[in-house]
This record gives sequence, C-alpha cells and structure tokens, in this order.
Amino acid sequence: MKTNFDGEKPILIAGPTASGKSALAIKLAHKYNGVIINADALQVYKQWQILTARPNSFETSQCPHSLYGHIDIGTPYSSGHWLKDIRKALVKAKEQGLRPIIIGGTGLYFQILTQGIAEIPDISIEIKDQAEQMQTEKGKHVFRKQLEILDSKILNRIDLQNPVRTRRAWEVLIQTGKSLAIWQDETPTPLLAVNNCIPVKLDCDTEWLNKRIEKRFDIMIGLGALEECHEVLLSGLWDENHPSCKAIGAKELVGHIKQKNTLEIAINKSKIQTRQYAKRQRTWFRSKMLQWNSIEIDKI
Repeated sequence: MKTNFDGEKPILIAGPTASGKSALAIKLAHKYNGVIINADALQVYKQWQILTARPNSFETSQCPHSLYGHIDIGTPYSSGHWLKDIRKALVKAKEQGLRPIIIGGTGLYFQILTQGIAEIPDISIEIKDQAEQMQTEKGKHVFRKQLEILDSKILNRIDLQNPVRTRRAWEVLIQTGKSLAIWQDETPTPLLAVNNCIPVKLDCDTEWLNKRIEKRFDIMIGLGALEECHEVLLSGLWDENHPSCKAIGAKELVGHIKQKNTLEIAINKSKIQTRQYAKRQRTWFRSKMLQWNSIEIDKI
C-alpha cells in the first residue's frame, strides 16, 4: 500500500525490531523537515546504546532526535512518564517548526499516544513491596490467580500470560480499590488521534526479518554489546527484575560475564528471544493497529 506522507500531520511508524525503521525515519525527516521522536521503551535508557540498537551519533547528526537515552537505568520510567515526555517533545517540535516523526516498536506507547491513558494514581512503595514479596514467595503467575478471584472485569483486557501486566492490574486494584478496566474506561482524550496522523506499520517477510535479526545481533556483539553489559554491571545499576534491564540479550550476556554460560549460548539465546519478540510485535500490530496503513519494507 502506498502512503502519502505529504501534509503537516505527525507521522507514526511502528515496526518490529531490526526492520529498518530508523533509516526510513531519517529519509522522511530530511524530506519533510522532521524531528524523530522515540517510541521504544528501552531506547530511552542512557546506558543501553548498542544492545537496544539506539540511533548512533552518526544517525542523530543527520536530523533532530528526541527522547533517546535520556533516562538512567534503574530510574522508574513507565508508559505514563513517556507520554508526559512526548507531550513536551511535541510542543517543542511545534515551536521549532519541525514535523514529528514518531518511531518505535513498543505497541503500548503508540496505543496510549493515540487512544489515551488512564490517569491512575501512583502505586505506593508498600503495595509494590507487597507485590514483590508475593512474586518471590509464590511465583510470577500469582497475580493472574488473584485477578481471577478478585477482578473479573480485567481478564479480557490484558495478556494474562504476561506477569508484568497482571502484576500491574493487581497493584492498581489493591491501591485504588477499583479495577484497571474501570480506569481504562474513564480514559481521557488521546494526545494524538489516529485520524490526525499518518500512521504506518511496517510489514516484512518473516524469513527476511529473522536473517536481519541474526546478522544485527552479531554486529552488536562486534560493536561492544558485551562490554556495554559489563559496564552496567560495574556501575552497580544492574537489576534483572527492573524494566530497564529487560533489553533482549542483556540477561544472557550478563550471565556469560558471570560465567554462568558460554558466549555462544548467550548469543544463540538472545537471537531466539529477539525473533520471538519480533513475532509478538507483529501480532500486536496486526490486532491493535487496524486503522494503520501497512507498508511492505521491500517496497518502500
């Protein structure tokens, strides 16, 4: 499908990992006087340059970039924080006369950007500590079991196989006494409605993408991904349970550094996880982005 990028509407580009989103965004930024704004949950972290394939210094010198590497690992940072940051980035883009080109692979970020986000109160340290203790004692699926008993409204709204999502829903219920589903139903107007943007999702052949994933991870190793993980370990910031340390390959490479596995095993596991993650991304895009234009990468 050919998409017309002409006009002044913000351009949204969602694509799986290793799909070449950055190169496309830079071309569009050159043509339409744009600023590239990050919508990837892990590229916001300062210490993950190589492992998250964050735009390098050459790429960022080609055109303005925003919301890349501005948060330290270990700092609390949620989709709600990102939404506040991108609101400021959009205001700045307008002041500078730049066209927003928002790119990434985090479907949730695009969802809250174009559909809004519930204004849920912050979860207290006490509730978070209680959740952490429950997970430690009873396993990561304890929250799903609790929701099945306490909150039937949310069961069809979230991925029950995702312990991060079920824990979040449980914390909201305990903190506020109200189901996350109810909070979602009370969501305010979105920051950018899909109809007021040019939304594009990138499609590609699975075999082609998997080959790119394999090649890209080897390149990342060559560029110093292992050394990057070592630096994070030495800094004392490493915490495999923190969202900032969920970068694909980080846990495996850190395991190698700690002599828990060989480098070959760490790399192979990382590649498998990257392929699995790309598959989940494509599934999300197909099911959640029905109004978006689809473009086959080899036809761009």
